Amino acid sequence: MKRLCLLFALMTGPVLAQSAGDAAQAAADALEAASVQLDKAESARDRVAALTDTVRAYEDGLAAMRQGLRAAAIRETELSRKLSAQEGEVSQLLGVLSALGGQVQPQTLLHPQGPLGTARSGMLVAAVTPGLAQKAEQLRSDLKEVTALRELQQSAADTLKEGLAGVQAARTELSQAIADRTDLPRRFTEDPIRTEILIASTETLQGFASGLSQIAEDETPQNLPRIAGQKGSLPLPVRGVVLRRAGESDAAGVSRPGIVLATQPKALVTSPTAATIRYNGPLLDYGLVTILEPQADLLFVIAGLSEVYGKAGQVLPAGSPVGLMGGEAVENGDILSPSGERGGAERSETLYIEVREGNAPVDPLTWFATDKG
Repeated sequence: MKRLCLLFALMTGPVLAQSAGDAAQAAADALEAASVQLDKAESARDRVAALTDTVRAYEDGLAAMRQGLRAAAIRETELSRKLSAQEGEVSQLLGVLSALGGQVQPQTLLHPQGPLGTARSGMLVAAVTPGLAQKAEQLRSDLKEVTALRELQQSAADTLKEGLAGVQAARTELSQAIADRTDLPRRFTEDPIRTEILIASTETLQGFASGLSQIAEDETPQNLPRIAGQKGSLPLPVRGVVLRRAGESDAAGVSRPGIVLATQPKALVTSPTAATIRYNGPLLDYGLVTILEPQADLLFVIAGLSEVYGKAGQVLPAGSPVGLMGGEAVENGDILSPSGERGGAERSETLYIEVREGNAPVDPLTWFATDKG
């Protein structure tokens, strides 16, 4: 890890921005902290919360490393192309510098036109030499930077491998810890027969949401605090960027009242606030779905998961994991690729989020904090 930190410091040259080095340093620190955190999670009282934080720490560290290494790979490609294009010029420059760098012989100071010609030649050489020296220094700097960038990427491989293995181990342990958890309060017990009937008879998300109360047995009153005061400031359930806004059509011309987020493969999805799980499982054409109820007459529909956590009726604390995104785990070569992971797979997964107030959809961006840009 220390070796990687030192190499990242080489990225802070005159061309690469300081932020690339800062991001890489933050990545190294985050991955090291995540490794320590994973060890501590073994004995944590709330192991699910500790492992959730660990997975997020790994995700943030790997994301920062992707950014720094991709910047390094792009810069190396630019410099290599520049040096290749200047190959002829470089050869001439090296020849001139070699000639000027030899021992000066007395006859080289003479000019056929006599002392005046010799003086003029000396003035010309004096004027040209600083320019040649400047070109030589720039060449030396570019070559040094290319070498440092290549060493950086080669030395990052082990650290990346450890980080990717660490996040996978944390995800596996988190899934097991959630399965073993017995301390969550339950508001109701799901009736599996009624649930199947509701799913079979449902043609729309609205119809399913309207019938959610029918699948609950022995339901107790909700005692969660209302979250109206947090409207517009809730964190998104997953690290991602807004791909489509509410009402925007997709490539097939289909529009929905929710938003679509582009995420990393295997990204962890969490509850943005304390909420009751109203439903977990497959639904219509939405894939695996989790429906959360933070307060009466308010539902957060989270769809497109590859794995869901928890059971209907459980009351989750804010930040609790509710599932994982799909996709293949990122490999070292993908992170190091200057053109992006598999040519655009950096955020290859999509998560659909719909918010329903009083059984009517509203724009989710009125509830969640994003850049909205």
